[in-house]
Amino acid sequence: MIKPNSPRPLDRFKQSVDLSVRSAPSHHGELGEVIESSTTELLAEARTLHAAPPFGSFVTIASEYNIIGIVSGAATTSTEPNRRPVAFGKTEQELRVEQPQIFELLRTEFSVLLVGHLVDGDPVHYLPPQPARIHSFVHHCDDRIVQDCTRTDDYLRCILASGNLPADQLIPAALRTAHRAHGSAPEYLVRAGKELARLLRDDYDRLGAILRRVGELP
Repeated sequence: MIKPNSPRPLDRFKQSVDLSVRSAPSHHGELGEVIESSTTELLAEARTLHAAPPFGSFVTIASEYNIIGIVSGAATTSTEPNRRPVAFGKTEQELRVEQPQIFELLRTEFSVLLVGHLVDGDPVHYLPPQPARIHSFVHHCDDRIVQDCTRTDDYLRCILASGNLPADQLIPAALRTAHRAHGSAPEYLVRAGKELARLLRDDYDRLGAILRRVGELP
């Protein structure tokens, strides 16, 4: 149990919690902080518990290079490796009132697939020379950068080339973000569908499954 006056894992973020609702990530502040980093991907701790950025959303990482990535997964786990959460049979609201200390032992993490970086303010579709630095902050990617990143099929190639990701689910999610950034224009999805057909021309079953999910986008 955490002592009353001891530092708590998320205190550094200075983020108050509304007991009535789960906090949503701010579009103006940091979404999280990098805790693991490599050339192709990174892991970040979310600023607020249960508030990882949406699966398939585009983010930027303010580091030595301004890196661009796509959120490829999220998980909420215990901060203590040998201590798992247990079921209490109560709602989150009830637990926050009766046992708020248990939430100090939880953290939400999210993974990011790197797809490029900024050079003189413009996106380039190749990996940065160095990975993001540990403790760098993750931010939402503005629509202009998302538009520039998704004018070609390079980001789709990055997703398909990553063997340890749920690519068939991530592609429709990333397309949802790109579609909104392009003003929800139907012609964008048509063009993206043609690009996918070219990339997966030798795997018709997989292509069909992805296109069906793309066709379900609002």
